[in-house]
Amino acid sequence: MGGPDAFARMWATVLTETGYVAMDHRGLVDQVREYTEVLLAALRSPRFNPVPVEGVGAGLVALRLTASRALATSLQLIGEELLRVVDTPDLKAERLPAVQGAFANGFATAMQYKIFRDQEAIRRAALDARRGAESALLASEARFRAMFDQAAVGIAIADARGVLVEVNTALATMLGYQVRHMRGMNVNALRFPNEPAAMHQPLLEMSVGERDHYRMERLLRRSDGTPLWTDLSVSLVRDETGVPQYLVGMFEDITERHLLEDRLRHQANHDPLTGLGNRALFTERLSAAFACGGDTRVGVCYLDLDGFKVINDSLGHDIGDDLLVAVAARLDDLVTAPGRMVARMGGDEFVVLIERSAGPDELVALAEKILAALAEPVPIGGHRLSVSASIGLVERAVVGATPAETMRDADVTLYWAKADGKNRWAGYDPERNAREVARFTLSARMPAAVESEEFYVDYQPIVRLSDSKLVGVEALVRWAHPEFGRLGPDQFIGLAEETGLIVPLGRWVLREATRQARRWHDAYGSRAPLVSVNLAARQTEEPNLVADVATIIKAANLPPSSIQLELTESAIMGTTGGPLQALHDLADLGIRIAIDDFGTGYSNLAYLRHLPVHAIKLAGSFMEGLRDGAEADPADAQIVTTLVALSHALGHEVIAEGVEDPGQAEQLRAIGCDSAQGWLFAKPGRPEEIERWLEV
Repeated sequence: MGGPDAFARMWATVLTETGYVAMDHRGLVDQVREYTEVLLAALRSPRFNPVPVEGVGAGLVALRLTASRALATSLQLIGEELLRVVDTPDLKAERLPAVQGAFANGFATAMQYKIFRDQEAIRRAALDARRGAESALLASEARFRAMFDQAAVGIAIADARGVLVEVNTALATMLGYQVRHMRGMNVNALRFPNEPAAMHQPLLEMSVGERDHYRMERLLRRSDGTPLWTDLSVSLVRDETGVPQYLVGMFEDITERHLLEDRLRHQANHDPLTGLGNRALFTERLSAAFACGGDTRVGVCYLDLDGFKVINDSLGHDIGDDLLVAVAARLDDLVTAPGRMVARMGGDEFVVLIERSAGPDELVALAEKILAALAEPVPIGGHRLSVSASIGLVERAVVGATPAETMRDADVTLYWAKADGKNRWAGYDPERNAREVARFTLSARMPAAVESEEFYVDYQPIVRLSDSKLVGVEALVRWAHPEFGRLGPDQFIGLAEETGLIVPLGRWVLREATRQARRWHDAYGSRAPLVSVNLAARQTEEPNLVADVATIIKAANLPPSSIQLELTESAIMGTTGGPLQALHDLADLGIRIAIDDFGTGYSNLAYLRHLPVHAIKLAGSFMEGLRDGAEADPADAQIVTTLVALSHALGHEVIAEGVEDPGQAEQLRAIGCDSAQGWLFAKPGRPEEIERWLEV
């Protein structure tokens, strides 16, 4: 289609087919071209203002294009063609229903004002006819009759009791009657069944003279029983003494407008792909459920399809859309019932609301049914697609909670279900949520904590078993959190690895440890201990690792052999390519490499001899079996003996971790283990504690 000019010509042609316009076609096209620009501006504007669009709808009435067909065809043309006028990316299709609604509202409002003016003219004519002289009365009555019979809107005159005295052809046609059959009919016969009692009150007040006028939208019943929406305006005519004599009513058929409003309302509250309620409707229903108060409980199942992106990417979005429609149908069949609803929140996310929950068990049973229903393969486009879902469950009393909190918690539990392995449900757990919030708080605080030096380093002695002399220390980072107090590495190292902050944190720890090592070298010379620093697997992937370590050691003016870097067994055994080369480069600098927690993984021992390793640190779990008495485990002793022998055969020093009693130390010494660390010797402490060892 062409631009705005072509759209305006098409619109003008359509309008001329709906009624007579008192201007030539060129003038009509120019006028409609101005209206087109107003509609396009409303679509492009960042914030929607309905007033200019309502003015366009009112403009049609001003052109005397008042037939309902003029409104309907204009709305249809706007809906089908307006977005094709120009190829502009910022045109917003989702705003189109709002533009149509504003246009229809402007048209309807202008029509109501026009009808009101016509009514007042008729009422004045009726009064003039009654009060004038006989000849004037006859002339006025003739004019009134002409206006009454030829009016496009329905008009009825009833006595004070509501009995119809006269109706015009337009009203009789609207209601499906003949004029003669409606005379003598009571207006109550036109009411739609089950109409609220409050709708009767205005007419009762007029019949006793307490009101002179009222106007409202009324649902009437046609002769065949079908509904007719009308815009009704009623005026009271009194006699010379002021007693109510007649009721004059004017009726405009607005059924088509109501149907349009219903369609627009449905579009605003329902997902166009699946037909389910959308986020707006769900939020409205959830808020209404919370407004009930009392002992009401609500339940929410928030579900997300597992692996849906793979289906979209591999089979195409058409197949993905068909799958969403099929899933929505299954959920709708399974869930929809009084007090329940299922909505699509967007993408592949759906949510189920139970407005009056009987308890958590009801929600769990529903989640199990949903998982079972989704497990059945879906035949789409020649494929049999299997789909699963992760579901978050929240069930609670409405008192003391809010809809926003409930949806936040449902989202959290959905994340838990995915993290726990998918194709399952997870219920809301306040304690787990508190832990997650604490983890998030720590994660958010960590970057600033590194900068503000909230972290510090403790040191644990590594003792040579042959003579109980201090030969090294392990640097262990701690966090002096301003809110949570002293935190050990088990409470934040995992977070640092997940977020990537382990890299700057590890660099900071190495810098602090080397500075302390320099101080010990200055004070104790050759008796200064080897300083062992943990290196995370994530750090080995950093391209600048070797350069950073070399720079830090050089800045501390330390011999590289005075620093040992520890990697866990799983981390070092999985190194290949660049990370493995980095370890070799570090070893070539003279830095010692140690395997931490050795024996807890499933290592390829043949691979061990190809790694640049200087020391093996036996996992503390093996020390349990080396205790004296009933707690001794010969299997642990045999494993430790084998690991020590293997390590020595490969030329590696062996350090035992987690040594807590003298019996363990004695067995390790007998086995031939080189060094040990653990609470038997000392807990991790400040550098001053290490210096007490060095000064002995």
